[in-house]
Amino acid sequence: MERVPETVSIRPAPLSPAEVVAVARDGAAVALSAEAEHELEVGRKVVEALAHDTAPHYGVSTGFGALATRHIPPAQRAQLQRSLVRSHAAGTGPEVEREVVRALQLLRLSTLATGRTGVRPETARVYAAMLAAGITPVVPEFGSLGCSGDLAPLAACALAATGEGTVRDADGVLCAAADALAAAGITPVTLAEKEGLALINGTDGMLGMLVLAAHDLTRLVRTADVAAAMSVEALLGTDAVFAADLQALRPHPGQESSAANLRVLLAGSAIMASHRNPGCTRVQDAYSLRCTPQVNGAARDALAYAEAAAAASGSRTPPPRRRRRPRVRAPAART
Repeated sequence: MERVPETVSIRPAPLSPAEVVAVARDGAAVALSAEAEHELEVGRKVVEALAHDTAPHYGVSTGFGALATRHIPPAQRAQLQRSLVRSHAAGTGPEVEREVVRALQLLRLSTLATGRTGVRPETARVYAAMLAAGITPVVPEFGSLGCSGDLAPLAACALAATGEGTVRDADGVLCAAADALAAAGITPVTLAEKEGLALINGTDGMLGMLVLAAHDLTRLVRTADVAAAMSVEALLGTDAVFAADLQALRPHPGQESSAANLRVLLAGSAIMASHRNPGCTRVQDAYSLRCTPQVNGAARDALAYAEAAAAASGSRTPPPRRRRRPRVRAPAART
């Protein structure tokens, strides 16, 4: 099992599932790496250049959605981003579990650290400081906007980073975000151009839940094989159906993996050995025993698919930045 340090370094690269679990469940602190700080600074310069450009740029010097063509003067842009966060922090229902919110915050911070969202380094530092201090925003269970991402849950986290809304401190006490940040010595964020968009657009909530669920299912499928092996022994069953050559006849990786695990667990069993002498007349066990690899294997296949989906969502290494080449218009065809 991968060993995770007490402090997880946030870098412009994917986090491992073990790192996510360590921060979400075990309370590991986080810190921005020098590489992440550099990427944040480079990315922010791009947004600042757009903000000073006379041409309109969506979400930087314009409104959103139907108001995309409306120019926003510099003096009102901070208010625009703050209003965006406030308007989307509109979830309802019971609180989302602390571990899920911490996973959500961590994965959003990991995305910010790529430098491609355009947030300032100090904004990312506030997220890292909140995680390190154990300050967890209160995120209602209902209200995400589906295909647009986990806008409402992410907005609740962004709202807390600005010193508004409600959080739970490291001891689980419910308190105002401003009070918790002050107690931890964290200065709330005053959002600048595009930062509201960057903090609420993403699928970090569902990805965090997927990573945690996959972690639990990994242990569960192993436990299921152990329980099955114990059942085979207790019911005086046979391991003949778990043979490698039989399992190889079907192209199901999970089934083959489960059967291999059962062979290891039952290796050296005196009960299994008793079935290998000529006097044994047992033909086959009940379905509940002999079809264990098929059932547990299907769960393993589903787990593998979920892990692949999580890896694809969290490991998109950004391509290197390239200078834009001037567009050259092709000459008109001669007739």
